[in-house]
Formats: sequence, C-alpha cells, structure tokens
Amino acid sequence: MHRKITVKKITLLLLLTSLTTFGITNKEHDNSGADKKTAVKEYIQHHLKDSYDFSLYSYTTDAGEHKYLGFPLPIILWDNGLKVFLSSKFNHGETVAEVDGSYYKINHGKIYKTDANGTINYNEEHHPTNTKPLDFSITKNVLMILMVFSLMLFMFSSMAKSYKINNKIPKGIARFLEPIIIYVRDEIARPNIGEKHYKKYMPYLLTIFFFIWIVNLFGLTPIGMNVTNNIAVTLCLALITYFITTFSGNKNYWKHIFWMPGVPVPMKIILAPIELLGTFIKPFALMIRLYANITAGHVVLMSIIGMVFLFQNWIGSSLSFLLAFALALLELLVAALQAYIFTVLSALYFGMAVEEHDDH
Repeated sequence: MHRKITVKKITLLLLLTSLTTFGITNKEHDNSGADKKTAVKEYIQHHLKDSYDFSLYSYTTDAGEHKYLGFPLPIILWDNGLKVFLSSKFNHGETVAEVDGSYYKINHGKIYKTDANGTINYNEEHHPTNTKPLDFSITKNVLMILMVFSLMLFMFSSMAKSYKINNKIPKGIARFLEPIIIYVRDEIARPNIGEKHYKKYMPYLLTIFFFIWIVNLFGLTPIGMNVTNNIAVTLCLALITYFITTFSGNKNYWKHIFWMPGVPVPMKIILAPIELLGTFIKPFALMIRLYANITAGHVVLMSIIGMVFLFQNWIGSSLSFLLAFALALLELLVAALQAYIFTVLSALYFGMAVEEHDDH
C-alpha cells in the first residue's frame, strides 16, 4: 500500500509540474481561445521534438522579450573541417551562427549552410536546397541517452560492488534490481531461448529492458526528453535485435527459412521469399510498436493537459485534470510494458535462431 501511494504522489507531482510548465510557457496566450489552441499544439510539438538546446520552458517578459530556462548543447558539424560551437549561437533558432567564416541556420530542426543573412533557398517542392553539413551534434535526445547510460552504469556497478562486499547478499539498489533481473532471466530468457543458450543473451536483454524502461519514465517528466518517440532511436534498437538474430542463426534456422523440411518443393519455392521477408518484418514491427505506442501516449496525455487551459470553467478543467492524472498513471504502466514487450520479442527471435530442430 505504501508503494502504491508513493507512485501516485510522484505521478501527481510530475503532472502538476507539467501543468505549471505549460502555464508559464503560454502565459502570453491567455486572452484568446484561438491562441490557446495554437499554444497547445505548439506545446505538444515542442514536447515531442528533439532540439539542439536543453530548454525546460520559456516565458515572455512585460517588455515582450522571450526568455528560456535551460542551457546550450554542443554543436558538432563537419563542413570542410570540424566545426564545434555551442547552440547558444543560434539563439533558439532565431539567429544565424557564424563559425570560422561560415554561416549556419536551423530550419525545421535541421542545420543548413547559408549566407550572412540566413537565406534558405527552396526548390519547386518547397524543399531546402542549401547544403547540409554532416551533423554529429549532442542534441537533447543524445544527452538523454548518455544520461541513461551513465545511470545504468552506476546502478549495475553499485550492484556488482554490493554483491562482492556482502557475499551475494543484496544491499541498497541491488534489492530493487535483483528481482527484476531474476524475472527477466527466469520468465523471459529461459522460456524463449532455452536453457542451453540463454546466458549469452542476458546482457543484451537486461540492457534493452532497463534502457527502454528508464527512457520511457524520463519521457513522462516535463523536461520533454522522449527518446523512444524518435523513430531513429527505435530503428537502431530494432536493428541491433535483427543483427543479433541474423548472426546467431544456425543451419536449422536458415534451412527452415529457405528450404522447409517436410514441405512439397513447389510450396518451398513460394514460401521461401515470404519467410525471408518475415525476417525483416519482425524488427520493423519492433520499431513501429515501440515508437507508435510511446508517441501516441504522449500526444494524448499532452492534449488532455492542454484541455485544462482551454476550458473556461472549473468543471471542465477539473475533469480534464482528473483524466490526465488517470492517464499519467496508465503511462507509468505502459513505460514498463513496452520495455517488457520489446525484450520478450527479442528473446523469442533469438530462441528461434538458435533452436535445434529435429526433422521428421
């Protein structure tokens, strides 16, 4: 009971912080319903998008000046040489950055090379034709990945140290992590991969489970660092699972794809390309499932939070707040559920690749 109450308190705190952030960010839109609707859309887009600086929220002073709370991140470009500078040169995309005689501008979330005036040229389809330098910048999502990596390294290093000192008796954070690790081992890895092969896949399965779970939880906070609603991130995660599955496949795995035993030859010719296509569909499904569920959840939650500011009465705003609170609790479950599903399906694919079939 105490644990449930704690989760509710944490969720309520995060939700109230989101409401406060929304209110401060859109203080200048209080007088117009149309402006409020536009502000809601902009807030949702801002919450979902990656950015070159770390901004918590913005506000407008009485003098009409926009202020941002946050800090710049390093911009790393390759344009006839390495260009390194801080994103503050862009002033949140409002100015042109000059570096070593070259000029760069952010347009729709991408950096283009321009002239001193920041001119962006377009083709007939209204696509920018300016040169895009190779971009290796540390964006907000990249920073989140590095933070989660550091957090996981600290957690598991502390856990290993705890076992070493206390003779395999869990202490501190190990008491929380041990049941989860045992669950992944006994309920995910062993049943799906098999007793003979599961151990070599445990490091990856644990890494992917905790990584997705932690970044999903961070995505529910008002800082807007939603790594898994970036399809490039979910693509990379799915590709790792695909490559591990492909290179783990034994002769029986490939035989059942290209030349299924016990199947008539004409059917083998028909089924072989379908089975081969299935090896690509599986990681594609992993990518889309994680991306779509997390993105949809954030859009719905942020939309309901925005409705609090659209209603002009206490009843509508209160109902919206209660609905947002209930959905925030559900999102806590979804954050863990998506990590679980991705891990289970990855283990299932590994098990299919290393399974030793008997031909009858």
